[in-house]
Amino acid sequence: MSKSGTRRKSRELALQMLFQLEMGKQEPEDVRRTFWSERKDLDEKVRSFADTLFNIACERQHEIGELIERNAEHWRMDRMAAVDRNLLRAGIAEFLGYPKTPPAVIINEALEIARRFSTPESVQFINGVLDSVARELGEKK
Repeated sequence: MSKSGTRRKSRELALQMLFQLEMGKQEPEDVRRTFWSERKDLDEKVRSFADTLFNIACERQHEIGELIERNAEHWRMDRMAAVDRNLLRAGIAEFLGYPKTPPAVIINEALEIARRFSTPESVQFINGVLDSVARELGEKK
């Protein structure tokens, strides 16, 4: 698997973990335990990157939520589709945790995953929000 293929798989897994965290109303430790217990055959690089994104999204949840609220004009978090909300969380976690990764790469990956797991309208929405967040974070540097 190529590095980009490995990273995409990790991003998809991080999205699934965040979705499980929210829908199951579980603690992050419980999500980690149950999620990985069913996926023992994964490459360690895939698991490690997914875990890191999940950890950043959990640890910086409040900050990420504020970034989404500020940049998703006229949208409250609780009104967004759960997949979209968690895809935004994962993407912003990657912006925050991996500032050397070009924002365009992170956005493009999020859009590819959205095409697979969400609706065509969601792709545009996610693009707009992540682009706006990337600009905001870029201005703070």
